[in-house]
Amino acid sequence: MITHVTAPAADFEQHRPRMFGIAYRMLGSAAEAEDIVQDAYLRWDGADRSGIENPGAWLAKVVTNLCLNSLTSARARRESYVGPWLPEPVLTGDGALGPLETAEQRDSVSLALLLLLERLTPVERAVYVLREAFAYSHREISGLLDLTEANCRQIYRRAAGRVEADRADTQAKRFSADPERWQGLVESFLTAARSGDLAQLEGVLAADVRYVSDGGGVVSAARRPILGRDAVARFALGAMAKYVAGVPVSVAEVNGTPALLFGEVAVLLVEFENGLVSGISTVVNPEKLEFLRRQLSHS
Repeated sequence: MITHVTAPAADFEQHRPRMFGIAYRMLGSAAEAEDIVQDAYLRWDGADRSGIENPGAWLAKVVTNLCLNSLTSARARRESYVGPWLPEPVLTGDGALGPLETAEQRDSVSLALLLLLERLTPVERAVYVLREAFAYSHREISGLLDLTEANCRQIYRRAAGRVEADRADTQAKRFSADPERWQGLVESFLTAARSGDLAQLEGVLAADVRYVSDGGGVVSAARRPILGRDAVARFALGAMAKYVAGVPVSVAEVNGTPALLFGEVAVLLVEFENGLVSGISTVVNPEKLEFLRRQLSHS
């Protein structure tokens, strides 16, 4: 009797990591991905499983279609979002989003790529994620989305073309950081940012550096991206002094790349080009840090 009761849950748990990985890449939100996975469990628990030959494929189809439904309302919410919207940061060193052993796998969860995926239609995003991040064949994707294989191929080509074009336009590059070099560069940036010395900080910033801060209107943050060496330096010095002075800083892998954690109040990702800081992204909206805080509490 115990085996009969627990087997469905055990089967579901076997596929949970992939379901969460699909949902997160589709939605850019760990909280929404968790809700999707929970909804999928309820459907799994209530289904006639005697007719389900491939639980993994059945669950992937349920999760993908739940995400497609969710994306419509999610886009409406993001249109009214206060300030810049960034995906929710996720600690990935423990495999929370699946194996990230290659540059392509890391790229599939990077904040830069997730932002580019926001520009795709929901179906384009589904096809792209399933193909690029999880290596589903076009035949398998056609079964998950109830489309023809030829249509899936066409949608994938269109989506991949748009992503690459947008990547070139925004200069969003694949993950290529050398961890040791990154460590040295970020230490220079942190030292300069904490020094209060404007000239020192400007010295580590690229002329066209871009600073994006996601506070969601919940906490104080820049409502628009800040552009240029002087403006970014002045803003960063003020933010460091006002909001995170004395807050402990640690380094962790976030969305496949090294990031700075300021306690549990801010996640800061720094991009470098030619040894200078070319981009800074910070997530300070506490609602978007809830999943990461729970990860930290379990680590």
